[in-house]
Amino acid sequence: MKSTLTLLHAIRVSLTVIGILASVISLVLSNSAAAAGVALGSTRVIYPQDAKQTSINVINSDLHDSFLVQSWISDDKGNKVPTFFVTPPLFVLKPGKVNILRMIYSGPALPDDRESVFYLNNKAIPSLGKSAPAGNSLQIATQSVIKLFVRPAHLTVKPADAAAMLRCRGEGPNLTVSNPSPYFVTLVNVTVGGKKQPNMMVPPKGSETIKAAGAVTYQTLNDFGAVTPALTCKA
Repeated sequence: MKSTLTLLHAIRVSLTVIGILASVISLVLSNSAAAAGVALGSTRVIYPQDAKQTSINVINSDLHDSFLVQSWISDDKGNKVPTFFVTPPLFVLKPGKVNILRMIYSGPALPDDRESVFYLNNKAIPSLGKSAPAGNSLQIATQSVIKLFVRPAHLTVKPADAAAMLRCRGEGPNLTVSNPSPYFVTLVNVTVGGKKQPNMMVPPKGSETIKAAGAVTYQTLNDFGAVTPALTCKA
C-alpha cells in the first residue's frame, strides 16, 4: 500500500513538472513569435527643414514570412497629410530584408523659429503562406506610429539644452509646464509631489497644464529616443 501511494505521488509530481515545462516552452515560443515582424529603424524621425527629403529603414526580422507594408504621414489628430509624401507608400517586404522609406514635404512653408510635428504611420500585414489552409487563417495587421519632427536650420538653442529650459508654475491644484525652447520636449518618468504622472509632450514656445501640485522631477527623450538624466523643474 505504501509503495502504491509513493508511486502515485511520484506520478503527480512528474505531471506537475511536465505542466510547468509545457507552460514555459509555450511562453518562450509565443514571445519569440511576437518578437519577429516588421519594425522601423528608429523611434523618431528628425527632418531638417532645408532638406529635400529624409529617410528611415523598415526591417522585417521574420525569416519566414513576407509582409505587405503601407506607410503614410498624419497630423496630431490622425488625419492624413496630403502634402507629405512617403515613397514607396505600399510594398512587399520579404523575409529578413530591409527597405528604405523616403519622406518628402511639398506643402506651404512651416514656421522657421520652432519645430513642427507630424506622425509616420507604418502598417504591416503578414502574407498568407502557401501551406496555410484556405479559409482557416487569421491575419493580424500591426501598425506602429512614431513622431516626425520638421526642424528648421540655424536654431540658436541646441536640442540637448531644451530639457533644462522647462519651467513649472503651480496654480492651486494645477501645474503648468512651460517650454520656451524651439523644440518639442517629451517628458517621461514625471513625478509631481512624489506621485508619478503620465508622460507628456510640451510644444515649443508653448505649455501643458495637468492637475497636480508639488515639486516636479522628470526625464526627457533625446533625438535618438534615449532617456536623459533626471532634472528638477524650476519655477
